[in-house]
Amino acid sequence: MKHYFDSVQENLLLQFLSDKGITLSDDKLEKLYEYANLVIQGNTQVNLISKNDISKFLSRHIADSLVPFIVLSQKQYLKSGMIWADMGAGGGCPVFPLSIVCPELQFFASEPRHKRVLFLEEAKKTLKLDNLTIVGKRFETSEITNCDIISCRALSRFEADYDRAQLGLKKNGLFITFKSKEMTKDLMNLSDIHFIDYHLPLETQEYSLVIKGIYG
Repeated sequence: MKHYFDSVQENLLLQFLSDKGITLSDDKLEKLYEYANLVIQGNTQVNLISKNDISKFLSRHIADSLVPFIVLSQKQYLKSGMIWADMGAGGGCPVFPLSIVCPELQFFASEPRHKRVLFLEEAKKTLKLDNLTIVGKRFETSEITNCDIISCRALSRFEADYDRAQLGLKKNGLFITFKSKEMTKDLMNLSDIHFIDYHLPLETQEYSLVIKGIYG
């Protein structure tokens, strides 16, 4: 398969995973690469990611998307049959990479923008992701419920995103969002909240995975 990224990007992703103690099967890696191809190609038709991020899609977006999987796997939190929803899925990060590496979980991707929904549906079909359901609505009207985990990639203020997630989150479920470390300062006094700081390859900024709920 032709890849629309260079071997440096591939090596950066593999090293990032290795440093976290994660080894993925060749099949899962190839699906991640195929998803990257679909996004890079699809970005010529639909605005899925910043053009500045195309050359570093693996090291910036795929690596970032897998951080929740890495953190929760280390805590042995993930169990077969769990339901994980992503609010505002956009071009598919983090939910596509997560559904690829966690085939035993059920995923929902909520995205209201029609052109992006068409891309997500086609990508799901191409990748044969039977554990992923695309819902072309805002999360508030999606009727997605009973979720063990809900994630979003920094849509707005943490409190606003968390309130929206309550519509579909189980009692004692986890809410996960991605922030720059700088943006977490105002969240330090919230209850049951955890910050996992990390760096991404080639990025100077420090990031933080913010988890509300008890996970380990």
